Amino acid sequence: MMFRKFPLALAITTALAAALPFCAQAQAPSDGADALDEVFVTATRTAITTDAALAPVEVIDRDAIQRSQATSLNELLRGRAGINLSNQGGAGKLSTLFVRGSESDHVLVLVDGVRVGSATSGLASFQDLPVAMIERIEIVRGPRSSLYGSDAIGGVIQIFTRRDKGPAQFRFHVGAGSHGYREGGLGVGGSNDRGWFGIDAGLQSTDGIDACRGAGSPVFAGCFVDDQTDRDGYENHSFSARGGVNIGESVTLDAHALHASGHNEYDGSFVDNSDIVQQVVGAQLRWKASDRFDLRFNVGSNKDESDNFIGASANGYFGSRRDSASAQADIALADAQLLTLGVDWLRDRVDSDTDFDENRRTNRAAFAQYQGRFGSHDLQLALRNDDNEQFGDETTGTAAWGLSFADAWRVTASYGTAFKAPTFNELYFPGFGNPALRPESSKTAEAGIAWRGERTSVRLDAFNTTVDDLIAFDIAIFLPNNIQHARLRGAELRVDSTLFGWNLGASASWLDAEDRDTGNALARRASETARLELDRAFGKFRLGFTGVAEGRRYDDLANTRELGGFATLDVRGEYAFAADWTLQARVANVFDRDYETAAFYNQPGREFFVTLRFAPAR
Repeated sequence: MMFRKFPLALAITTALAAALPFCAQAQAPSDGADALDEVFVTATRTAITTDAALAPVEVIDRDAIQRSQATSLNELLRGRAGINLSNQGGAGKLSTLFVRGSESDHVLVLVDGVRVGSATSGLASFQDLPVAMIERIEIVRGPRSSLYGSDAIGGVIQIFTRRDKGPAQFRFHVGAGSHGYREGGLGVGGSNDRGWFGIDAGLQSTDGIDACRGAGSPVFAGCFVDDQTDRDGYENHSFSARGGVNIGESVTLDAHALHASGHNEYDGSFVDNSDIVQQVVGAQLRWKASDRFDLRFNVGSNKDESDNFIGASANGYFGSRRDSASAQADIALADAQLLTLGVDWLRDRVDSDTDFDENRRTNRAAFAQYQGRFGSHDLQLALRNDDNEQFGDETTGTAAWGLSFADAWRVTASYGTAFKAPTFNELYFPGFGNPALRPESSKTAEAGIAWRGERTSVRLDAFNTTVDDLIAFDIAIFLPNNIQHARLRGAELRVDSTLFGWNLGASASWLDAEDRDTGNALARRASETARLELDRAFGKFRLGFTGVAEGRRYDDLANTRELGGFATLDVRGEYAFAADWTLQARVANVFDRDYETAAFYNQPGREFFVTLRFAPAR
């Protein structure tokens, strides 16, 4: 079933994967190759290069973010390997993300190492995190509970805010676009041998589109409203501050804060607008005693708030705070032999005008990891125990192996377990919570093969995941219960290359996400997804294309409501008309495709954007 219908973009991507190893051998060196050697920290909680990672990983750096001209995290992430996104009506509206077909609350999201997301719903608000303040994004696909604990069944996404290097410099940008879109931002930052700092502020707003198209029959289908045809706007104000200082030659102290607040409008009969707040603060103290011993202490806090209204009348406030702390020691046992030992502490708290049966819980954990290289073989072993005051102990582990051969080839294999703790809504919402819920648990086996040439990398991974004790509403007790079981299997292809002067990034995913109790497909996951990016500089001009194709999906677990597949194309260009000045322009959804990623919720059609940037080169 999953291979029955292939979008054209998938076929193109597959053909490129087969051809690139041969084309790349004839390519002259280009400046774009260094991306293959980027340092990556999320997969192991230690610094490694992306090509050395045993897990499938992807980095989106600041240059790629700026070239994409994306106005949201949704635009940056959609269509990438293993990722499906569902959005309820355009900019700022609720967006849920599925990694490898796992549930939308089965992906762990970190901002500068701090765990983020609502403790009540279990979801991270991707739509509210400002793209202009992101330095890079690291994506790890596959289970990572053995290092991070709850939530990391499908993978981990870590967002790093901007960090400036070199003498202090000022930057700003302003932009405008369709549907009354307006944005602006300014910042300053720099570093020297003693430390570094950065400050940014930004504004983004749009008049939006009519979020819900309604259904007419049945009444209130999908969006619970059929007669609100107004535009649903969105506004976001953001501020970020970062800084660090070197204390002597071996100690570093740094701190960071990100605050985003705004107002969101949408269609609904019970709630139709809200004030939102996302805030992340954290600090790290690092002591690098020697080349063989590194010790780090981290503290952080995330605040997620939504103050809801119907018209001007208050209709519910939900807020949560997640405080965290950790200590981690990295010990080099010998050359290419690294032992990591650590402890984590997490406290979730709920602040709401709804009187939850319980409003806080604490989790303590200890973990250990070994990474070793033996000639052409690489090995990673990790084990973690979480002690949660609500559900008790959970132990998870990962074992991964890699073999390099014939200079450019590498095969990998791994097995890992993971879990997801129930949310406060599922456990303690008055009249609807079930405090007897157990954590959802998973087992994943995967294998991959990769090839890396002088200017090209290709990686193909296949996986099989079983998830047990999925939480769903149980009609027998009229409460959420551990009653579902899922099987997630598929394959992911990623290609990066410089080809005939063009920088190319392509990915394709095939997914079979099945409810094992009914045999039905899990809702809102496309069975095929592909993304193709092409960029090339012509002197002071740069031209780029982004194509995304997604296959059909079902909007409901019963598989009675089907959403058709679609493909969109974005075209972008930029002109460096003076030193440090760039004018950018983008046409999104060039062919004005009409599609839905959640039933009854509209998506923007063709849109136009223009941005002026001042950013001194470093």
